[in-house]
Amino acid sequence: MFSGGRAQTIALALLLLGAWELVARTSGAPTYILPPPSLVAARFAQAWGDGTMVRHLLPTVGEVTIGGLLGGILGLLIGIGLGLSSAARRLASPYLVAAQATPILALGPLLILWFGPGATAKIAICALITLFPMAVATLVAVRDADRGLLELARSIGASRIQSLLWIRLPSARSGIFAGARVAATLAVVGAIVGEWLGGSEGLGILVNLARGSLFDTPLLFAALVQIAILGACAYNLVVAAERASARLQR
Repeated sequence: MFSGGRAQTIALALLLLGAWELVARTSGAPTYILPPPSLVAARFAQAWGDGTMVRHLLPTVGEVTIGGLLGGILGLLIGIGLGLSSAARRLASPYLVAAQATPILALGPLLILWFGPGATAKIAICALITLFPMAVATLVAVRDADRGLLELARSIGASRIQSLLWIRLPSARSGIFAGARVAATLAVVGAIVGEWLGGSEGLGILVNLARGSLFDTPLLFAALVQIAILGACAYNLVVAAERASARLQR
C-alpha cells in the first residue's frame, strides 16, 4: 500500500503525463518538437533493448561514482579542517568561494585540454563540482557543534581528536549528509557537462547525438529521463547511507 504522500506524488505525475500526452496528440505539433510520453516510453524501451542506453549509461555511472566519491571525500576532509580552525577558514574560504564561483563550463575545456577527452577529465569535473557543497556543509556542521559538550569533553581531558570523533562528527552527521545529497546530484550534472565537452560515450554524448546527427527527439527525451533516474538513484543512495549511519549511531 502507498502512503498518502507517495500516492499523491504518483497521482500528480500521472496527471502531468496525461496532460502532456493530450497536448502532444491534439496540438498538431510534430513529434520532433513535442513527442508524446507514450512515444518517449517506447523509444526508451527500444534504447534499452538494442543496448544503446546501457552502452552510454555505464560510462556516466562510473564517472559519477568515482568523481562523486573523490570530491565528497576531499570536501569532507577540507570541511573538517576548516571547521576546526578559524585561521584556516579565514585563509582558505576566499579561494574556495572563488573556485565555486567559476562556472564549470568555463573550467571544463581546460580540464579536457589537460587530461584529454577520456574519463579522467569527466571524473575531475565531477570531483570539482561536488567538493564545494560537501566542504561547506561539513564546515558549518563541524564548527557549530554543541559548545557545552565540547567544554565537558575538555574538562575530562579529551584531546581534539577525541572531541572530533565523539562530539563534532556525530553531531555534524545530518549537516554532512545534507551536503552529500546536494553533491550526489551535482556529480551527475558534472558528468553530463564533461561528456558534452568531449568523448565518445556517456549520457551527455547520447543527448548530443539525439539532438544533432540523429535528430531523434524521442531519444533525446529518453536520455533526459535516464539522466533524471540516475540523479534520483544517486540521491537515494545517500539517503540510504544516512539512515544506516543513524541506526549505527543509536
